[in-house]
Amino acid sequence: MTYVFPIWQQPAVPVAGAEARFPVRRIFCVGRNYAAHAREMGSDPDREPPFFFTKPADTIVADGSAVPYPPATSNFHHEIELVVAIGRGGANIDAGSALDHVFGYAAGIDLTRRDLQNAAKAVGQPWDMSKGFDHSAPIGTIKPVASFGHPGRAGIRLSVNGVERQKGNLADLIWSVPETIATLSQLVTLAAGDLIYTGTPEGVGPLTRGDRVTGEIEGVGTVAISIV
Repeated sequence: MTYVFPIWQQPAVPVAGAEARFPVRRIFCVGRNYAAHAREMGSDPDREPPFFFTKPADTIVADGSAVPYPPATSNFHHEIELVVAIGRGGANIDAGSALDHVFGYAAGIDLTRRDLQNAAKAVGQPWDMSKGFDHSAPIGTIKPVASFGHPGRAGIRLSVNGVERQKGNLADLIWSVPETIATLSQLVTLAAGDLIYTGTPEGVGPLTRGDRVTGEIEGVGTVAISIV
């Protein structure tokens, strides 16, 4: 097959213990999946059905990369998150078997233009330009379930310039990984290559040029970026 211009490079993420990379098909993100973060964003953290937004696949940023401070914002935020890498797709997946569809896990950062998000919320507009901009989805190495298993009550944290800003535990997720996969699969047919950013704990805050950002999830891995 030929194309009218050169086709872009397939976004992909390194996999621990393997030379082959995980090709990224789509990126789904869960909004307000930790109660404390929901409160700091001014929302009631009741157990309403999870809601989702997306980022383009090419917003993926490799671990250790320099991330340009994005245009059109003066309130650029970090959000550390557990990322679920889907290895087997399906629709209407039952929560009891949802983990069978997981290839692995990684630490990721959902970068956000908070001022644009707040403006969109105020008038009921989509979040796309506050969440799906260039370089907005940093991610660390994916750890395969086959080698490392599923994370349990794991700590999740993020520091900026060595100062801890976010700290939580995966046990505090309002919607667990199996429940999230099951709900999302009722809305779209999931496929191998999909990533799910599962939400962030409290402590989100602004970033400036020159900041060094490091995130860690116990038993899963780390992710680090610099803002330039």
